[in-house]
Amino acid sequence: MEGQTKRPLQSSNNANIDPVAKGKTIEEMYQKKTQLEHILLRPDTYVGSIEKHTQTLWVYENDEMVNRPVTYVPGLYKIFDEILVNAADNKQRDPSMDSLKVSIDVEQNLVSVYNNGDGVPVEIHQEEKVYVPELIFGHLLTSSNYDDNVKKTTGGRNGYGAKLTNIFSTEFVIETADGKRQRKYKQKFKNSVVEMLYIHAIISSIEWDLQLVFCNNMGKKSDPVITKCKVGENWTKVSFKPDLEKFKMSYLEEDVVALMKKRVVDLAGCLGKTVKVELNGRLIRLKSFRDYADLYLKSAEKSKPVPLPRIHAKVGDRWEICVSLSDGQFQQVSFVNSIATIKGGTHVDYITNQITAYVMNKVNKKKKDANVKAHNVKNHLWVFVNALIDNPAFDSQTKETLTTRQNSFGSKCDVPESMLKEVSNSGIVDTLLSWADFKQSKDLKKSDGTKTQRVRGIVKLEDANDAGGRNSEKCTLILTEGDSAKALAMAGLSVVGRDHYGVFPLRGKLLNVREASSKQIGENEEIQNIKKILGLQQNKEYTSVKSLRYGHLMIMADQDHDGSHIKGLLINFIHSFWPSLLKVPSFMVEFTTPIIKAFHSNGTKIPFYSMPEFERWKESLGNNANGWKIKYYKGLGTSSPQEGREYFRDLDKHRKDFVWEDDHDGSAIEMAFSKKKAEDRKTWIRNFEPGTCRDHMAKYINYRDFVNKELILFSRADLQRSIPSMVDGLKPGQRKILFCSFKKKLFKEIKVGQFIGYVSEHSAYHHGEQSLSSTIIGMAQDFVGSNNINLLKPNGQFGTRNLGGKDHASARYIYTELSPITRCLFSEDDDKLLDYLNEDGKSIEPNWYMPVIPMVLVNGSEGIGTGWSSFIPNYNPREIIANVRRLLNGEEMVPMDPWYKGFKGTIEKSAKEGGYVVNGSIEEIDEQSFRITELPIRRWTQDYKQFLESVTEGSPNAKDTLIEDFRQNGDDATVNIEIRLKQDKIIAIMQEGLLKKFKLTGTISTSNMHLFDAEGKIKKYDNAEQILEEFFPLRLEYYERRKKHKIENLERLLLVLDNKVRFILGVVSGEIVVSNRKKADLLIELKQKGFTPMPRKGKSAEPQVAGANDENSEEQENDNGRDQETESVNVDGARSGDYEYLLSMSIGTLTIESVQKLLNEKDEKTREYEILKSTPPTSMWMTDLDELEKKLDELDIKEAEEMQKRSTQAANKRTSRAIPTKAPKKQPRKNTKVVEPETENTSNSSMEVEKPAEIAKPKGRGGPRKGAATKTKKKDEEEEEEMLSLQERLAAYNLGPSGDKPAVMETEEPHAPAGKKQNGKRAVAQKKSSTVTVLDTSDDSDHENFVDDEDDDDDFSLQQQAAPETEKKKRGRKPAAQNAATKKPPAAAARRRGVAANKQQSILSQKFITDMLKPAGENSGVSPEKKVRKMRASPFNKKSGSLLAKVANKDETESEEVSGSISTMPDVDEVVEIVPAARARPQRANRRQTTYVVREGLTPDAARNFMNSS
Repeated sequence: MEGQTKRPLQSSNNANIDPVAKGKTIEEMYQKKTQLEHILLRPDTYVGSIEKHTQTLWVYENDEMVNRPVTYVPGLYKIFDEILVNAADNKQRDPSMDSLKVSIDVEQNLVSVYNNGDGVPVEIHQEEKVYVPELIFGHLLTSSNYDDNVKKTTGGRNGYGAKLTNIFSTEFVIETADGKRQRKYKQKFKNSVVEMLYIHAIISSIEWDLQLVFCNNMGKKSDPVITKCKVGENWTKVSFKPDLEKFKMSYLEEDVVALMKKRVVDLAGCLGKTVKVELNGRLIRLKSFRDYADLYLKSAEKSKPVPLPRIHAKVGDRWEICVSLSDGQFQQVSFVNSIATIKGGTHVDYITNQITAYVMNKVNKKKKDANVKAHNVKNHLWVFVNALIDNPAFDSQTKETLTTRQNSFGSKCDVPESMLKEVSNSGIVDTLLSWADFKQSKDLKKSDGTKTQRVRGIVKLEDANDAGGRNSEKCTLILTEGDSAKALAMAGLSVVGRDHYGVFPLRGKLLNVREASSKQIGENEEIQNIKKILGLQQNKEYTSVKSLRYGHLMIMADQDHDGSHIKGLLINFIHSFWPSLLKVPSFMVEFTTPIIKAFHSNGTKIPFYSMPEFERWKESLGNNANGWKIKYYKGLGTSSPQEGREYFRDLDKHRKDFVWEDDHDGSAIEMAFSKKKAEDRKTWIRNFEPGTCRDHMAKYINYRDFVNKELILFSRADLQRSIPSMVDGLKPGQRKILFCSFKKKLFKEIKVGQFIGYVSEHSAYHHGEQSLSSTIIGMAQDFVGSNNINLLKPNGQFGTRNLGGKDHASARYIYTELSPITRCLFSEDDDKLLDYLNEDGKSIEPNWYMPVIPMVLVNGSEGIGTGWSSFIPNYNPREIIANVRRLLNGEEMVPMDPWYKGFKGTIEKSAKEGGYVVNGSIEEIDEQSFRITELPIRRWTQDYKQFLESVTEGSPNAKDTLIEDFRQNGDDATVNIEIRLKQDKIIAIMQEGLLKKFKLTGTISTSNMHLFDAEGKIKKYDNAEQILEEFFPLRLEYYERRKKHKIENLERLLLVLDNKVRFILGVVSGEIVVSNRKKADLLIELKQKGFTPMPRKGKSAEPQVAGANDENSEEQENDNGRDQETESVNVDGARSGDYEYLLSMSIGTLTIESVQKLLNEKDEKTREYEILKSTPPTSMWMTDLDELEKKLDELDIKEAEEMQKRSTQAANKRTSRAIPTKAPKKQPRKNTKVVEPETENTSNSSMEVEKPAEIAKPKGRGGPRKGAATKTKKKDEEEEEEMLSLQERLAAYNLGPSGDKPAVMETEEPHAPAGKKQNGKRAVAQKKSSTVTVLDTSDDSDHENFVDDEDDDDDFSLQQQAAPETEKKKRGRKPAAQNAATKKPPAAAARRRGVAANKQQSILSQKFITDMLKPAGENSGVSPEKKVRKMRASPFNKKSGSLLAKVANKDETESEEVSGSISTMPDVDEVVEIVPAARARPQRANRRQTTYVVREGLTPDAARNFMNSS
C-alpha cells in the first residue's frame, strides 16, 4: 500500500520517476557546472539565441540603410556588439578619443575593433595576480562598473561583455597601449590545443614579445607579450574570429555582415563628429545624430509621395531627439550609452509620452469627437533617441530594452515647446483625424441598411408598399417635422396612394453629423432608422438610386426658420456621408405649403408661399381689402386634413426638386455646418441683406441658393436670439416680455405661469414655455451676480446665489410685476417713436427699445449664436449716468470697470488687455481660523461648499486636505463660511496665498463684446466706453424725436381746442345749425368756415386676420363700421371723418363751463408748448437721468434697510441663541405725515389748516391722489378768477351779434377740499370717496337733462376701481368716534345715490349759453330780483365745494394765489361721490349756518321760483 501511495507534489508525468529506473545515477542526474561551462551549455541566457532567425531589420549596404528581411544569429550579432560598445564606452572615459576603426574580413573570418584614447592599464592586479587586460578580457565577472555609487554613462554593467566574445571565438586577441606606463600589451586566447609561439625581440633589445595560447573557449591562453611604447600612445584593439560552428554557420554570411556594418554606422551617429569612425578603412561621413536619422528617412521616402518631416532637438549634453512620421505603426531607433536598444525602453517612453500627450490634446481639441488616445498618436510616430543614462539597467544581458526608471536617468529631457509645435504641424494631426474618420466610418458600417422589401422594428414608419422592390426608384420617403405633420401627410396619401409613398416623422431637429462623434451618430436612433429605411451603406459611392429602397427623399417641414434648419440638417447629413447622392437628379425634394392664405367672402382662396409675395399682393389691393380674411400657416399642423388632400392633388405645385450645379453647392453646405468654416460663416452672416428670400415659385432649387437665401434666415434669427442689441441690451425673448409688461400695464403682480400665456398670445412667441419661463425668471432675479437692475419684481422664490438661480420655484407658484424703476429706464414718452414689428398680422414688440442709459452695460449679457459668441460684464449704473452727463456737457468719459450689485469682493485690472481679476473676500479670525465673506462672481455657494468638502479632512474621496472643518453662517443672500486650517498646512497655504489656494479668484474678460448695433449688424466692441459712445448720439436723436413728437401733438391739440371753441360758439349763436339738416351740407359748411379737418387716426384698410386678439378684432370691426359710415359721406373732398372730433361732441358741451374748461386747457397747453419748445433735448435727458438717480436712491435705501434688518436679526440670533425671540411686529409703511391733535381728528367738519406743514413725498397710491386733489383745487380757483373775463374772450371769436353782456353764471363743480391729513390709507380712501356736497334742489330740476362729460365718466370709473384697492391696504386702527363719523354706506348704494345727487346738482347749476347770449330786451334796464339759494354745509368738508360758496367768501378766495403746473399729461380731475343730504346725519357741532347767496343775472320769476323751491 505504501508503495502505491502517491508522493506529495508528485505529478502524473514521468518527471518524478525514480532516476534509477532510467539507468542514471543521482550524480548524472544532478550536475554542477562552472560559469564557463554554463555559458557554453546555455548561451541564449547570455548572448541570445544561437539559432538562425529571419526578421525584417534595417541593415547598411551600398552606403545606405535598407529595411529588408534578414537571416541572422542573434548570438553572433551580440558578441560583435559587445566589443563595439566597449570601444564606444572609452569615449566616456576619455573625451579625447577621436578615432574608431572596425575591420570585417569575411574571407579570414576575422573582426577587429580599434579605438584610441586611454587604454587598459598594463599592470598586474595585486589581488588577482594577473595583468589587468587579462583580468577584464579573460576572466568572467570582472568589470570596472560594479560601484553603483559612482554614476557612469557607459554600457558595461554585469562583467560579461567582451568575455562572451572571447568564449564564442576560436581566436581572441587583445592589444593595448598604456602611454602612461609606456607599456604595450598583447595577449591571444585560442580555442585549440596548447602551443608555444615564436618569441623574438623587436625593434630594440628592450622590446620583447610573449604569446601564450589557451584552448577550450577561453580556457587556454598565451602569456601576455609586453613591449615598450611611447609616452602618450594610448589605444586598444580587439581582434577575434567567431566560432562559427557554435552558431551553426560555416562562414560570415552576407546578412550578418550587413547587420555588423549597420552597427558600426550606429556608433558613427551616436558619437557624432567628435569621433571619426572607419569601416574597413573607409570613413563614415556622419556629422550628427540628425544625419544618422536621415539615413533611415531617405530610404523610407522612396516609397512616399511626399518627403517625411525631420524635427530635431538637442536637449542638454545627454539627449538628442529626432521625430518623424510612421505608417501607422510605432517605430523607434534608440541608443543608451551607444547600446542599441532595439526594443526601446523607458527612455523612449519618456520622450514619446511627452509628444503623444501634446498631439493628442491638439487632435481632440480640433475634433472633439475624435476620441484619440495616446497610443493612437504613438502609432503614427517614428522616434530617434540618443541618450546617456547613469548606470543603465536592462531587461537582460542582450540589452535590448532599458528598464531604468525615469527618476534615475541622471538628467531631465523636457521636449521643447517649439519641437512639439513642429510635430503637431508636421501633418500628424491631419493623419490622426483621417484615421479617426476611418475608424468612425468603420463603426458606422455596423448600422448600414440593405435593399429589402420589408423593414421591421421601426416605430411610426409608414412604409411604401413597393419600397425595396423592383419599383423602388419610383418610391418617395416623406420625412415630416413631428407627428402632426405626419398626420397631414397621411391625409395626403389618400390621394396619391401608399404604393410609392412612405412617411416617417422626425423628432425635432436632426443631429449635425459633421461635428458629431461616431459614438453620437451610432447611438442616434433617428439616423440609424433613416439609414435602414433608405437602405444606405456607409461611404458608398452612389451614381444611381437602384440600390436604395427609395428613389426620392422628400422633406416636409414647417415654413418657418426652424423648418429651414431641419431641411439644412438633412441635406448636411446626406452630404457628409454620401455627397454623390445629392448629385443624383431629384433624389432630394421638398414639399412646400403656403405660409399665408387669403380667403374672400365670395369663396376665392389665394395661397402665398413667402412674405414678400404676400406684401406685394396686399399693396396691390389698396383700399379694396374689404371682404378678405387672412390666415397664417406657420406650422404644418395648422392645415386641416382637407387642405392636406388638396396639397397632394396638386402635388407638382408643392414639390420642389433640389439640384446640384457644381462644387460651390457642396462648399455652401460645408460652410453652413462645419466648425472649420467659422470665419467664412461670419462673413456670410455679415453680408446678409434684409429682404433676402428664395423664389418659392421656382420648380428647382440649387443647394447654394437654399443656403444663401433660406438657411441664412435661420442663422440670422438664431444669432438674434442669442446676442442682444446694443441699444436696449435685450434679446428678442426679453423684449417680448417687456413689451407685454407695458401693454398689460403690469403694475399688479401676476402669476408667472399666467404671464407666459399672455406673452405667447400677444407677442407671437413661437418657442417653448420653459424657455419663456426661464427668461422671465432671469429678468426678475436680483441676487449677487445676476442683474444690477431687475426689470421685473421677484415676488416669490426666483432663485438665489446658492445655486446661481437654479433653485427657483416653478412658474405656477411665483408672481411678478414691473419694477418701479423700469418705466424710468424705458420712458413711456418714447413708446410711440419706436419701430414696431409685425408678425401674424398683429403688431408686436419693437425692433428695440430706447432706454435712458445703455442697459446692456447695466445687466450685462452672455450668449452663443451662429458664428459668434458674446460676453458683456455688468457695470455700475451710476457710473454710466455720470459718463452720460459728461458726454452731454462735452467732457471726456471716465473709464468704467465691471461692477456687480451687492458684491463685496474686488475687481481689478489684470495684465492681460481687457481682462479683470475678480477676488472674493477672506479675513483672519486667528492664526488657524479664517472667515470667507465673499465668493468670486458666478461662483455659487453650493458649488463652493462641495469644493471645501473635497479639501476637508475626513471627507470621502478627499485627496489634498487643507482644512480640519468648516462652518456655514450665511444665508440665501450672504456668504459667511468659517474654515479651520490644518496646522501642518498653514505655512504652505500662506506662501501660495489664501485666495489662490481656496479658489477665491476668478477672471472677467471684455475681449468678446459682440452686439447688434442700431442697424442690426453684428459688431465687436473693445470696451464699455465704446458702447456708450455709439449709444449716445442715437439716444440724443430720439430725445429730439420725442420733443418733435410732443410739439406736434400739442400743436394738434391746440388746434383742436381752438376749433372746438369756435364750433360750440357757432352752434350756440345759431351761425352753425346742426340739427335737422343733411350731413353733407354740414361738412361743406364746416369746410367753408375754415374749420381744420382732422382725419381720424384709424387703421388702414387691411384684410381681416384670422386668430387675432379679441380686442384687436373689436377695434377693427368698430373701425370698419366707422369707415363704412364715414365713407358714405364724401362731398367735395370733405369726409365726415375729418370733422368727427367736432360732430361727435355731446350736447352737454354747449355750456359756459365747457367753453371755460376748453379755454383754460388751451392756455395751459400753450404754456406747456412754449416751455417744451424752449427746452433742449439735452435738458430732457438730464431730467430723465435725475429721475433715474432718485429711483436708484430709493432702491438703495430700501435695500440698506433690509440689509440692516437682516444683520440685526442675525446678531440677535448669535447673542441670544437660547432665548426664543418674538417675531418682529410688522411695521406699517414709513409715514412722514404730521400727526395732528386728537381733538381735531374727532371733528370732520373743521378741517381747516391755515398753513399745512411740509411733508415728505408720500409712497404708494395715496400720494398721487392727494396731489390730484390739490391740483383740482388750484384748477377751480383758477377758473373762478378767470370767469369774470370770459365775456371779453368770447367776443374775440366774432361768431354772432353781440348783445348786452350777460351776467356771469355761477357754476358748481365738486372738488377735493384741502382737508386735514389722516393717518393710514383708509383715511385717504374715505377722504376720496365720502366727500359730500349737499344742496337743496327745486322741482324744476326734474324737467332738465344732464349729460356727463366723457372725461368725467372715465375718471369716475377709474376711481371706483381704485377705491377697493386702497381700502384693502389700510393700516392701523381708528378711534371709535372717528370711525363712526366716517362710516359710509355700502359701495353700490353710495354709487347710485352719488350719481343721482351729482345729476341734480349739475342740472341746477347749468344754464345754456343761448339764454345768456340773448339780447337784454325789455327787461334790460330793470334790475332783476335777487335770487337766494339756501346751502347746507357739508359735514365732511372744510367748506362747500360749490362755486356759490366761493362767491360768498369772495374776499377769502381773492386773497389766494392760483398757480398752474405745466404737465406733459392732461390733468385728471378728481371725482368725488355725491351723497344726498337726507342720508347724511352730521353732528350738531358740525352744522353750519345756512348761507343765502345773491345770484346775479336771474329774472324775477326765476328768482321767485328758486326761493320757493328752497
